[in-house]
Amino acid sequence: MQTTHFWYQFDLRRAKIGLLVLLIFGGGNTAKAQGLFGLTSTSGSDDRTLSYGFFLAGHTATYQIRYADAFLTPTNPTTAEVQSIYPKYTPGFSLGFMGIIRFHDQVNLLFTPKIGFYEYRVDVNYFNPPLGNLPPDNTGGESNLGIRTDELVTEATMVELPLLFKYRSQRFNNTRMYFIGGGSYQFRTKSQDEANLDPIVTTGQDFTIEAGMGFEIYFRFFKFAPEIRFSHGLNNLYVPEKTDPAFASAIESIRRKSVTIYLNFQ
Repeated sequence: MQTTHFWYQFDLRRAKIGLLVLLIFGGGNTAKAQGLFGLTSTSGSDDRTLSYGFFLAGHTATYQIRYADAFLTPTNPTTAEVQSIYPKYTPGFSLGFMGIIRFHDQVNLLFTPKIGFYEYRVDVNYFNPPLGNLPPDNTGGESNLGIRTDELVTEATMVELPLLFKYRSQRFNNTRMYFIGGGSYQFRTKSQDEANLDPIVTTGQDFTIEAGMGFEIYFRFFKFAPEIRFSHGLNNLYVPEKTDPAFASAIESIRRKSVTIYLNFQ
């Protein structure tokens, strides 16, 4: 009878024990879920009127070259040897700081001064020999169309001063999307006399328009925001009178453009 009584008491309490175990593990899992996905992070200084941060960035940049009318005229003797001028995207990197003014939870103004290290590569392709001096082939036309390529490299260290508006979505748990856009003033650190020694000579100051998008991820002690941004120069930077005369008259204008991946920390 004692054994029967013991198991009877255990059966009465088994439901209560099971319920207690479920509450313990269920509460633990709920707390874990809140820590991973809930509004647990207060990092990022979202409620401050003025906040700061820094960023690292990698970019790929190129020249946007527009041909001159002289190059498009086949009979022009000054550009007869030039077959094409082909700018290439070249990687580089930059770093800087962020100053953020909060107008609204979803609208911010950013000032993001940075220093960028750029390299511009351009392939100038020449007819070799010149197009007008080719020996005739058996059909009476011109033959032996060889192409000679010269790769021109221009390096530039730029100080950039972007002023950008940032529109963010409402925060969902610990993430939010945003769009960013504005303009930037930038200037080159080396003097124009030094730049005149480059194979393609450009001026040292420029204005650009910038637009991009990214998303913010909230961690316990900081906010991380990967972003992609596109930049397009507004000024014609080309200085033809200082550029190599072999192809200088073939170019009408040069503008900078780039695609940059930012890793923002706030």
